[in-house]
Amino acid sequence: MKALITGASSGIGREFARYLAEKGWDLIICARSTDKLDALKEELGGVSVRVITIDLSREQDAYDLYEHLQGEEIDMLINNAGFGAFGFGVDVPLETEMNLIHTNVCAVHILTKLYLRDFVRRDSGLILNVGSIAGFSAGPKMSSYYASKNYVVRYTEAIFEELRRKNSKVKISVLCPGPVRTNFDDVANVRFSVKGLDPRYVARYAIDKAMAGKMVIIPGAMMKIGKFFERFLSERALTRLMYAAQSRKDGRQS
Repeated sequence: MKALITGASSGIGREFARYLAEKGWDLIICARSTDKLDALKEELGGVSVRVITIDLSREQDAYDLYEHLQGEEIDMLINNAGFGAFGFGVDVPLETEMNLIHTNVCAVHILTKLYLRDFVRRDSGLILNVGSIAGFSAGPKMSSYYASKNYVVRYTEAIFEELRRKNSKVKISVLCPGPVRTNFDDVANVRFSVKGLDPRYVARYAIDKAMAGKMVIIPGAMMKIGKFFERFLSERALTRLMYAAQSRKDGRQS
């Protein structure tokens, strides 16, 4: 069995790779940092690991990745690459937001679409898209990030139902964690006001649930409770609440 993992050089992506290697999966690991990928490959002895350096903020790179891997039979696709940007929407550089959209939305859509076709054709395969608990609301002061994760969540849910209606054996899930102890906050230029989950726990929980066929995967009791109570708020009240939550974060100047 072989898995393709984007954003595999650190955080949840690296833990996905470690867990699947424990299970005996061969891996294709992708990210921008060749050194980190090579170090991970060296660590994961005992399974076949192929390293591909790629920058999914360039939309064409998603197409190129798929074309490059033609002839490889991929059994699992994990769309993990992504980042956030903190600040008022009017102040965040447009270039940063476009890179975010290409990474968080376009690359996820392109790779999901292309591999979904292959998986449906042979009636097997699993796609795990990494969304966020942010994918269920608007996020003032992180507007583009929250919007991108809304896309990932709703797109994955729709494909899940389409596959179910066709009695397909292909599985698709979306992981929606809250804060996780990764380098996300450094990239987004923010400190979270709540303690993040262990990425090792999140990755293992997500893969186990995805293999079991769960559509939306939310690790951690706090996030499950929060998601439950959101349904009792109006959109306006929820947006105000999210602004207050975002304002408790410490934006840092780079």
